[in-house]
Amino acid sequence: MKEILAKLLNHEELSREEMKDILVGITHSEYPNEQITALLTALQMRGVSVDELLGFRDGILETGVPVPLDCDRYIDVVGTGGDRKNTFNISTTSCFVIAGAGYKVAKHGNYAATSTSGASNVIAQHGVRFTDDLEQLNRCMAECGIVYLHAQLFAKAMKFVGPIRKALPFPTIFNLLGPLVNPSQPSCQLLGVANLDQMRLYHQVYQRLGIDYGIVNSIDGYDEISLTGDFKVTTKQYEHIYKPSDLGFATAKPEELVAGATELEAKEIFDSVLENRALPAQKDIVLANAAFGIQVLEGGKKDINECIAIARESIDSGAALHTFKKFVELNS
Repeated sequence: MKEILAKLLNHEELSREEMKDILVGITHSEYPNEQITALLTALQMRGVSVDELLGFRDGILETGVPVPLDCDRYIDVVGTGGDRKNTFNISTTSCFVIAGAGYKVAKHGNYAATSTSGASNVIAQHGVRFTDDLEQLNRCMAECGIVYLHAQLFAKAMKFVGPIRKALPFPTIFNLLGPLVNPSQPSCQLLGVANLDQMRLYHQVYQRLGIDYGIVNSIDGYDEISLTGDFKVTTKQYEHIYKPSDLGFATAKPEELVAGATELEAKEIFDSVLENRALPAQKDIVLANAAFGIQVLEGGKKDINECIAIARESIDSGAALHTFKKFVELNS
């Protein structure tokens, strides 16, 4: 590790293999906390390279619990988090809309770090018990088209750096890893990022991984399509900046996206969207995010307006709600 730190002090980048070896070494308690802290600080000050991010990803997947699902094509919809906007569970709600439309979803998530309710919070509020049992996960995918993978059951490496991350007053490379370490390794992903620098980084990462992807960023700093203003979408096929009106949506007000002050309030918004009784802006935001997820699953072959219509039908027909109720029944 001293040699690694000397490289970083000399402004050198680390290779993908070096970073994977470091991560594996961390899980074997090979380095003192002071050296790990120095490593994370140096990487943050310089900025993480694509190879460095991929190397840590390789290490987390290698030391974690794999989830080989009996399904060829499915998506994860996820945000980087940390935008400090305290939005309701837009990605998670979108996942059930996508599944309700007949597509397959493997949602990877955790408890909230900076907001009222993370994916695991809102799902646990419904009495769901998290599992890493592969037979149960595959049964759930077969019967309702969606599984939920609670990150703490799978990424074993994270517990080794938890205290260090809490002690540091800034985000680290681990904040960038969450969207990349879904243990089922989906071939499709819709990722929300909080700024355009992150969009460029993940764009390069996804190109290296060779998966189908969409990366979205609202220009006013939301790590999802917020409809509060213009937003940018980058996929394998195109880059485009949209206005909400381009897709037939009204511009949303920031207060219409807020999760509320408690997990129960966030749960109520989640339920209201699936039950088709939410504020128009809340429904529209979920439709927009779900639609771009559907477009990724379709390999860019469907027009985004057609994808919006598919997502709308999932909610309006009750299919999204039926899918969620079946999911809860199978996992309670």
